[in-house]
Amino acid sequence: MTPDNILVLLILLGALILFVSEKLRVDVVAMVVLAALLLTGLVSVDEAFAGFSSPAVITVIAVFIISGALNYSGVADALARATLRIAGDSQVRLLLIIMIVAGIMSAFMNNIGAVAIMLPAVVSAGNSLKIPPSRLLLPLAFAALLGGNLTLIGTPPNILASSILESYPHIEPFGFFDFLPMGIIVLTAGILYMIFIGRHLLPDRRSVSAPSEAAQLRPYLTELLVTEPSPLVGKSVPQTDLGERYNLIVVHIQRQYGRMLPPTPNQIIQPGDIILVKGQPDDMMHATEMLHLVPVSAASESGSEDVGQDLTSSVGTLAEIALGPRSDLAGLTLEEVDFRKRYDLSVLAMRHDGESIVSRLGDVPLRFGDSLLVQGPADKIDMLRRDDDFLILDRPPTETRRLGKGRLAIVILIATLAVITFGWLEPAAGMFIGALLMILTGIVRIDEAYEAIEWKAVFLIACILPLGVAMETTGTAALIAHTIVGFVGDIGPMAVLLAVFLMTALLTEVISNAAATVLVVPIAIDTALHLGASPYAFVMAVVIAASTSFLLPIGHQVNVLVFGPGGYKVTDYTRVGIWLNILILILVAVFLPIFWPLFP
Repeated sequence: MTPDNILVLLILLGALILFVSEKLRVDVVAMVVLAALLLTGLVSVDEAFAGFSSPAVITVIAVFIISGALNYSGVADALARATLRIAGDSQVRLLLIIMIVAGIMSAFMNNIGAVAIMLPAVVSAGNSLKIPPSRLLLPLAFAALLGGNLTLIGTPPNILASSILESYPHIEPFGFFDFLPMGIIVLTAGILYMIFIGRHLLPDRRSVSAPSEAAQLRPYLTELLVTEPSPLVGKSVPQTDLGERYNLIVVHIQRQYGRMLPPTPNQIIQPGDIILVKGQPDDMMHATEMLHLVPVSAASESGSEDVGQDLTSSVGTLAEIALGPRSDLAGLTLEEVDFRKRYDLSVLAMRHDGESIVSRLGDVPLRFGDSLLVQGPADKIDMLRRDDDFLILDRPPTETRRLGKGRLAIVILIATLAVITFGWLEPAAGMFIGALLMILTGIVRIDEAYEAIEWKAVFLIACILPLGVAMETTGTAALIAHTIVGFVGDIGPMAVLLAVFLMTALLTEVISNAAATVLVVPIAIDTALHLGASPYAFVMAVVIAASTSFLLPIGHQVNVLVFGPGGYKVTDYTRVGIWLNILILILVAVFLPIFWPLFP
């Protein structure tokens, strides 16, 4: 082992530790890696910054812009809503259609964007059928991940793997639809698994503490302030009709100085008391209007002594919103955002890390995947639709899209795919021109195009690519490849391929799938060359494994995106996902050699 090997392995180990610890954002970790490579002289300046001009990065940027164009033209929204209507009143048919549409959309646009577009429509369809989001959103996320395996542009790992292959002498990159055979197999298997097995493992968050909650879709805990004119004043909880009329359960009463009192017949409700109630959002809103109650967050944020008057601005429409995938508010608290004044909405409750939070909401840092129960005027809630920081989950979209541009967007997309598929243009060139046409024709404005780009992903890919270069030029990738062959090579080449698959699948659970691809593809290629096998089979195994982020919510952004709205816990992902991981591993072992022979 040479000193350069040791340096590369130390940088690789440090990067993995930083990725897993989440002390820094993934793009910042990639920048740190790039700086370390420069300082140690493992890559030249040209090699270090070549990632920013890489065809893979250009392709990823173009995919984001085209995804944004499909969104702004209303094509993606229309597809999501129209196909969900086909489901009728069948839960199984709804699940089937959700996964098929999500998979197809993810084949041609960014999978995070596909899930963000479909999520409100799926929740709305579930509401109409009395199906909780927890039964639908995890299949949506998993289908989007699997659908990325259908085409070259379906997911960044496919683009990166093809680009890395091209950097090797005498090895051609993947074609646009080279991923399709295995992509169809894994997507179909994922859909069948979820329909026949997975849906029985999904949680049903309606089955909670009380029989009266059986009909509730998403029960919340909320703190309500009792004002002077409230008819609750002077009564004990059993004397009120909070249970019978409003279907609310009083958990406790909080009096001055933070004293917690049980809701017994001996405790008389007084003005200024805070009652912690559990129930359905609509029932809570009805109670606040009729009983002169104020959400604690509204009272505290207003700073007004006359909380009764503040009630007038608090009542209105209830909605559940989630922090969006490109939100700038992650890491900030509601107080730092000044949510009340900024949006003229009150936050009644928050789902954070799988738990319902009702007290000191202003002090909780917002995280990607959090969902908030908000209350306020309907027009203020509708304004959130034009805010990239939030997704509205429980109301159908009403904003105006450029529907007149929809057909043109489809024509440009089909033309772009055609010129790439027939080899008339390289993928990077074809996608770049397709994105430019979307801008020139007014389907997406230039400022919207910039906003549609996930710059974090761009910098992550551009800065992590030189690590792959360093692994190859220093022989570190070959060293790791020889080690893998030494461990499992005696069992056979298929065992080695499956070992590479498992390595990628485990890495993609704790670091970005793009980073996992950049790290493992050079190892996979060197492993194949060492065995005298086809590098295509090994690289195809890597990109499929990079899309199997099913065990943890942190494995991929689409998993995190549905975490809060679905009311999931970490164990939900593991319980449902582990069998899907095993199934795909078996499918790779059986079908991959048919389409990509190990020894051509």
